[in-house]
Amino acid sequence: MTEQQPQMDNDEISLKELIQKIQEWIAYLKTQWKLIIGIAAIGGMLGFAYASIVKPNYLATTTFVLEEDKGGGGGLGGALGLASSFGIDLGGGGGGLFSSTNIIELMKSRFVVEKTLLNPVQVAGKEISLADFYIQINELKDDWSKKPKLANLSFPINADRSKFSLEQDSILQTISADLKKNNLNIAQKDKKVTIISLTVKTENELFSKLFCEQLLKETSDFYIETKSKKSRLNVDILQHQADSIRAELNNAITGVAVESDNVYNLNPAFNVKTSPSRRKQVDVQANTAILTQLVAQLELSKVSLRKETPLVQLIDRPILPLEKDKVGWLQSLVFGGFLAGFLTVLYLVFGQLYRKMIA
Repeated sequence: MTEQQPQMDNDEISLKELIQKIQEWIAYLKTQWKLIIGIAAIGGMLGFAYASIVKPNYLATTTFVLEEDKGGGGGLGGALGLASSFGIDLGGGGGGLFSSTNIIELMKSRFVVEKTLLNPVQVAGKEISLADFYIQINELKDDWSKKPKLANLSFPINADRSKFSLEQDSILQTISADLKKNNLNIAQKDKKVTIISLTVKTENELFSKLFCEQLLKETSDFYIETKSKKSRLNVDILQHQADSIRAELNNAITGVAVESDNVYNLNPAFNVKTSPSRRKQVDVQANTAILTQLVAQLELSKVSLRKETPLVQLIDRPILPLEKDKVGWLQSLVFGGFLAGFLTVLYLVFGQLYRKMIA
């Protein structure tokens, strides 16, 4: 009991000293209250000035859902299975190339973003590419005026991407990288559903809206084209074959008529004269049978194509006026004043400690 008493006294003394030190610092800071409040006021005014000067960002947001038929298709699935058993490939089974995660990465890819930047848009009654619109609103040509290779650089509508100059490729890549890093936000709202949200944030309201719409369009076109490519190829091949057989059938029918006209009122005893007509009739029958099968396969293939073509269903689209993302003047005033006052207190405290150390 006697051994613990000194320790308790030391603890009590230390606590008293701590409280005393705090009171001393508070008293010292009270003597400097004019300086602290003055600098805090200056910080608040700087924060207010910053909020007044900084340009707002405009948010263009669109949400969409990916829908595709993943089921067996009922009767269609049975028909496709039956066709496959006879060696007939009608497409289908687009595979798991795309998922919601892959779509998000696709939208962020350099290929899609650059292709979007080359899309034509209407600006002030004039059709220009999104890349030229970006250059215009960011006044990049003012910085390029002293560079001969960049002074007249532009991205014409419907230009051949493979014929771009080194400077055009470099600028397009730079714009694409800047947009992906600072202006794009793409996320899946919930892992349990395939609803994806795309947000474009820039200082130009019209550019945010146009780029958001064109990026979704470009991604949707690429997704649908790739997803249904195999089925579409089958439809094209079967359509070509059906057209060719139909043309041959028409020629054979015409040939039968011509040969029949040639042997009109011919003596029935001359059978050899009717052989060309009979051969043409065989061609008609053969082509009719082939065309019947091809038409059936073609119709099944078209149904398969419709089944394999995914749907990108738009839920929300950006509508002017867009939502503004701007720092509030009151928030900036309070934050600027608090930060300036806090830094002033730290400066006074550490300055006083330093003077005591060297004294």
